Amino acid sequence: MNTQTTRHRDRRASPQHFDQRDRLILALYAQLKAERETRAALEEALANGVLSSAVLQAIIADPIPAITSEDIAGIEQALAHDAARASPPKPLSGER
Repeated sequence: MNTQTTRHRDRRASPQHFDQRDRLILALYAQLKAERETRAALEEALANGVLSSAVLQAIIADPIPAITSEDIAGIEQALAHDAARASPPKPLSGER
């Protein structure tokens, strides 16, 4: 059987096309992954005594804001704009 799975598919065979929801999920996943990596790095630095209390206080005083509903709305607008540009024009009434 020669079934290709997503993991084994040749990435050069065809470009990947993601719909709006997939692109939003990928963006949120990337942000979550970055936040987890940052947290892991901070935990490791704390465990090894690398960070001073002044650095920790600076991090706490200026946290990176979480994604907001306005951010999501902006992403959705951008995706809708991309989809509108990618879709073929609709025929005028009476045209086929």
